[in-house]
Amino acid sequence: MQEYLSDTHLLDFKHPTIQALINEQGWLDIERYNALQDIYHFVKDDVVFGYSAHDILKASDVLKDGYGQCNTKGTLLMALLRAVGIPCRLQGFTISNNLKSGVMPKWILLFAPKEIIHSWVEVFIEGQWLELEGYIIDRQYLSAIQQRFKHHHGTFIGYGIATPCLQNPDNEFNGESTYIQKESIIKSLGHFNEPDSFYCKFSNLAGIKKWLYQLVFRHIINLNIKHLRQTCDVTNSGKTA
Repeated sequence: MQEYLSDTHLLDFKHPTIQALINEQGWLDIERYNALQDIYHFVKDDVVFGYSAHDILKASDVLKDGYGQCNTKGTLLMALLRAVGIPCRLQGFTISNNLKSGVMPKWILLFAPKEIIHSWVEVFIEGQWLELEGYIIDRQYLSAIQQRFKHHHGTFIGYGIATPCLQNPDNEFNGESTYIQKESIIKSLGHFNEPDSFYCKFSNLAGIKKWLYQLVFRHIINLNIKHLRQTCDVTNSGKTA
């Protein structure tokens, strides 16, 4: 299992900010299952859903940003798990861009590829591998989308979510695999011991599209996500969203 526990350039769990977080949370002082559950929900809810500058971010940078999407939040999750001795690996995928409708303006979607790379984290705990994907969408953002589509039934795809049941998705960790974007997955790209090798082989954007995404598009998308998340605050306060 040592290959699933080592630090790498991206999984820089020896970084002072990551070590400080682990000590502050006391994750080394509790049972591994409880540490896994706490870390999972920290990455899911304390590191909110948003679009990072690019996928190849160190875990310490994702923590500093305080937000991320599937790939960058996965890097942070892996780093924290390995830091407390929980083996983990990555499985890569291609995923349809249809789940971005609503979260991205239609004119930005025109620039996006039809398929993008996606990943989830697989963790070895209590003698089995579990698939963890539900950490991508934070609780507050999910609540806002659930309120917006409270009468929707059946498979929901859009707003960064692809799940069989929007009102009751399998995204809370209780000892089983978790999912939140699985319904848009097209195919597996295989298992990788660490994200470094995955991103050496696969990438989403290049050239002018990459430049436009980093400098312009992602900021527009993140403002939209912020607005959507705030509608949850307004609704919960008893005001009209």
